[in-house]
Amino acid sequence: MGLNIAKKIIKEHLLAGEMVAGEQVSLKIDQTLTQDSTGTMAYLQLEAMGIDQVKTKRSVAYVDHNMLQEGFENADDHKYIQTVAQKHGIYFSRPGNGICHQVHLERFGVPGQTLLGSDSHTPTGGGIGMLAMGAGGLDVAVAMGGGAYNINMPKVVNVCLTSKLKPPVAAKDIILAVLAKLSVKGGVGKIIEYSGPGVASLFVPERATITNMGAELGATTSIFPSDATTKAFLRAQKREADWLPLTADDDAEYDEILEIDLSALEPLTAAPHSPDNVKKVADVGPIHIDQVAIGSCTNSSYQDMMKAARLLKGETVAPNVSLVISPGSKQVLTMLSANGALADIIASGARILEAGCGPCIGMGQSPATDAISLRTFNRNFKGRCGTESAQVYLVSVETAVASAIKGVFTDPRQMTADWQVEMPDEFLINDNMIIAPAADPATVEVKRGPNIKPFPLNTELPQKVVGEVLLKLEDNITTDQIMPSNAKLLPYRSNVPYLANFCLQPCDATFAGRAKKAGGGIIVGGENYGQGSSREHAALAPLQLGIKAVISKSFARIHKSNLINSGILPLTFKNLADYDAIKQGDELTIEDARAQVKAANTIVAKQASGLVLELELACTQKEKEILLAGGKINQMRQK
Repeated sequence: MGLNIAKKIIKEHLLAGEMVAGEQVSLKIDQTLTQDSTGTMAYLQLEAMGIDQVKTKRSVAYVDHNMLQEGFENADDHKYIQTVAQKHGIYFSRPGNGICHQVHLERFGVPGQTLLGSDSHTPTGGGIGMLAMGAGGLDVAVAMGGGAYNINMPKVVNVCLTSKLKPPVAAKDIILAVLAKLSVKGGVGKIIEYSGPGVASLFVPERATITNMGAELGATTSIFPSDATTKAFLRAQKREADWLPLTADDDAEYDEILEIDLSALEPLTAAPHSPDNVKKVADVGPIHIDQVAIGSCTNSSYQDMMKAARLLKGETVAPNVSLVISPGSKQVLTMLSANGALADIIASGARILEAGCGPCIGMGQSPATDAISLRTFNRNFKGRCGTESAQVYLVSVETAVASAIKGVFTDPRQMTADWQVEMPDEFLINDNMIIAPAADPATVEVKRGPNIKPFPLNTELPQKVVGEVLLKLEDNITTDQIMPSNAKLLPYRSNVPYLANFCLQPCDATFAGRAKKAGGGIIVGGENYGQGSSREHAALAPLQLGIKAVISKSFARIHKSNLINSGILPLTFKNLADYDAIKQGDELTIEDARAQVKAANTIVAKQASGLVLELELACTQKEKEILLAGGKINQMRQK
């Protein structure tokens, strides 16, 4: 049988293993990206490994998250990233140049290559035909050093798109429809590959919107073919030489097939507080709204911004609405300024933010108390916007602008407009905000501010693991809840000892204090524990607090990997009834822990009351070796 796109790329980059679903494969990584929220830790780890120059075809460090500089911390981190990048062969995208995924799509993405990024929305690159995956910072550091990326071979799901969208129905509505069908855990262990006649009707930025939010499915990545549309996009970016045709074989096999008739879709929204809580905009009704935010790595392309400008021209934002717009890159902002569209946006009463992540990660523009905020973003977890009581709905640009003008949640089909924005024949190219690595690395002094602290290291797994269940949590706990990432805490992403004080604060404000007093312990979670962002800090902060194991019904892929890299046992219940039996405050003991980890995938733990728990350690032999060493850095140092 023939190969699908994902397997073609994996086969080309396969260093070890077989392409059998569930079996571990080792992949060669062509490109990496980091952003400043996760990048500082990744580069500290790169230095700890003694890597002189990166071994990838291209590695890029972006600054797009920690943009508010209320003190020295963010500026210090930016200077550290810039200098460490110059010294070790990494390109540096300066603050203001744009969001990593948007800029990488514009300037660096290459069809058929592998991309590993320390950001969960790295699969955006799948819109251009890359096998682009999010990972923890340590995995990215290893890849920069020339090491393989190890992952369990995913299943490949074919989403066949038929017919065409009927504007103002948008690409955002396609991925929301997929989320409605599969849920936030429906993509775990899977690659989502798009095909069908409907693909040709979607521009690269529209495809990127879909692959970006594939992260919300829990998918390993999502990918589109590299076709004539891809070639036209790269030609417009003056990078036609990077184009490579890439499609699935006619007789390609898939593990699952899902068909979506684009002509049957209508405007959709993800209602609070989950991206898979999908409803029809028409069914939500004309409810009062308070804020609209347009941008993020999901919907901040030139075409997205031009749609907004076209609808806002000659209009005024409703008096009850605060409309904020953040272009995805300097390229986008420059083009809007040059063609007059920026003036139309500003004249409407919209507020222009710099090209960065901003409100999407809670970095400013938090809504008012109990406010309803419509956002073209990818996540609407409770409190992520910075206001615990706010109700955040995820929508397309078309729905966002129509609602901002009307002042109520509005189906964009109620407005008359020319919805189609063509891709320009040429984008304005000016890469003066991207700094190349130093010609002579020896001349570069790496700058380290006082806020940069050493990352925590675990110890070897002991013979006996004993710990109190410090906290019992429900399903779908996010990394935003495990390690909050708001505007007050983001400046301390290079200071894990400080951050650990806020670990799991949204779930239990007493957790960190109790963990310190107990000298560590165990966390119990439900289904899909650790969904959302790839942030490594959601494992490093528990490590700092002495957490020895996390027991859950199931884990999100990246968070499980981060726990393993930190030497924290990721265990799942073999009998789900045991989840109900465990209570906060119980003491659990794993006797002969090292022998159990070595011997089998079943780990036996005992409650002090006498209850025996059978737990599963679903890890490969390589991952077990990491756990025995007390984490990946320890293992590398031992070798």
